[in-house]
Amino acid sequence: MSAETPEERTGLQMEQSTDPLTLFTAWMADAKASELNDPNAMSLATSTQDGHPSVRIVLLKRFNANGFAFYTNGDSRKGHELRANPRAALCLHWKSLKRQVRIEGPLVELPPEDVDAYFHSRHRMSQTGAWASQQSRPLASREDLIERTHEIEVKFPGEIPRPPYWTGFSVQPIRFELWQERDFRLHDRFLFERADPSATWTKQRLYP
Repeated sequence: MSAETPEERTGLQMEQSTDPLTLFTAWMADAKASELNDPNAMSLATSTQDGHPSVRIVLLKRFNANGFAFYTNGDSRKGHELRANPRAALCLHWKSLKRQVRIEGPLVELPPEDVDAYFHSRHRMSQTGAWASQQSRPLASREDLIERTHEIEVKFPGEIPRPPYWTGFSVQPIRFELWQERDFRLHDRFLFERADPSATWTKQRLYP
């Protein structure tokens, strides 16, 4: 008998899957078709070396078997924390689909050529903004930020080079949890784990 609802069909797919990345790829495609804004928005949790956590929203720019990549100002709070304690947790929630994904693992900083390629693919104003923003530092007024942006426009009338502090990171998942909402809080929840990014996944269903 075929599943009667989208949630039941998804639950069956979760039950049968042995690869969380395959499920995630399908879920991201669904999210791009159903979410109004930023289906690739994800919470990024970091921590200082002594265990003080912080979390913020960033955009997932690329994912594959090697990791989940995002880009940022390396001199920001998150940049300092990621370098001091190179592990992170991600969470994506798609309200339209009633789905959630949680990913945890070590991370690596992306190579300069990768970061250069992505930086130069951005809108010119986003590139000037990367230079103008001293991310996470005090700002006296919005007018100061706009003035700094104009100064960068004058300084770089042609191609804008990537700021030396602007970089990217890739989280290499070793813990991957997928969650599908079901009626009466009887949700489907599966956990995939592996000892390191090169190992084989193990899988188990969790109580919701």
